[in-house]
Amino acid sequence: MDRYLASELLAPFFFGVGAFSSIGVTIDAVFDLVRKIVESGLPIDIAIQVFLLKFPNFIVLAFPMSTLLATLMTYSRLSSESELIALRGCGVSVYRLVLTAVMLSLVVTGMTFVFNEEIAPAANYQAAMTLEKALKSDKPTFKQQNIFYPEYQDVTQPDGSKNRVLTRLFYADQFDGKRMTGLTIIDRSTKNLNQIVVSESAQWNPSKNVWDFYNGTIYFVAADSSYRNIVRFEHQQLQLPRTPLSLAEKSRDYGEMNISEALQQLEVENLGGDRQKIRKLEVRIQQKISLPFVCVVFGLVGAAMGSIPQRTGRGTSFGISVVVIFSYYLIFFISGAIAQAGVLSPFLGAWLPNFLFLGIGLFLLMRVARR
Repeated sequence: MDRYLASELLAPFFFGVGAFSSIGVTIDAVFDLVRKIVESGLPIDIAIQVFLLKFPNFIVLAFPMSTLLATLMTYSRLSSESELIALRGCGVSVYRLVLTAVMLSLVVTGMTFVFNEEIAPAANYQAAMTLEKALKSDKPTFKQQNIFYPEYQDVTQPDGSKNRVLTRLFYADQFDGKRMTGLTIIDRSTKNLNQIVVSESAQWNPSKNVWDFYNGTIYFVAADSSYRNIVRFEHQQLQLPRTPLSLAEKSRDYGEMNISEALQQLEVENLGGDRQKIRKLEVRIQQKISLPFVCVVFGLVGAAMGSIPQRTGRGTSFGISVVVIFSYYLIFFISGAIAQAGVLSPFLGAWLPNFLFLGIGLFLLMRVARR
């Protein structure tokens, strides 16, 4: 029975992967690439290369949709041709019938995770770099002006509570990709001594992991705000974190990072202290983890809906699949936006659609089992 159900599920699944990924990449990439060929003179061979590189991202999105389509179409056909009734008459329960679809959905979940973690982010990044190089974009790959990096530290108060205080503030007027100019650094990390560094320019020294500052002045101020010393310099090396340079350099877009890279970026953003960016990245990381598991949810929902005794054609099954998919992704984007606003936690904002549709699938399955 399992082999028969699996063979019936595979054909519509592969059809769905081809159809959904082709539709997605056509809507998202083809029209934009054609416009760039006509208006910007993008070579056709480069356009084809970018098109192929964008395909894995849409295969990731097509896997859950195809799982829903395959399970819904297969179980609907078996139900309309009374094959499910015959199997139940032989003593096979609805839960056992649906188990095959759930197990295959778990396999698709693993495939989705591998594509989403190892292939799609690297392909998206390569596509962006190829397009940027071909068009010789004037857009800088780094932040040019107003590099601002605050660093905070939790300080325990006498009553045991903790306050978050500013320990270091790094500011630069300009960054040309190698050197920063117009720098002002307020350093409060040393106990009972504050430093204010004003420098004409600075450059990160990777061999020594220090900053080389040029033509500047260091003001030393005691904790009670009394004067300590002034040091003028032409070249001075200071032990400061590399983080301001990491913030100035262009980071990858969310779709171009796997979970490991996103966690590294989150560490950088945490040091920068931009709450909005941190929240958005936390939600994106949770969504990257939750997305593959929608395959299991869709497998259960599709099998449960298809097992309802009724006469449903393939066109109707396709239409129902589109409605379910649209509803899921609508809730997915809304809950993600609410989580970014801070109303929901990043975990709940990313996993809420999965929990909701899992509940619907289990409810439908129990109703079918009671008939």
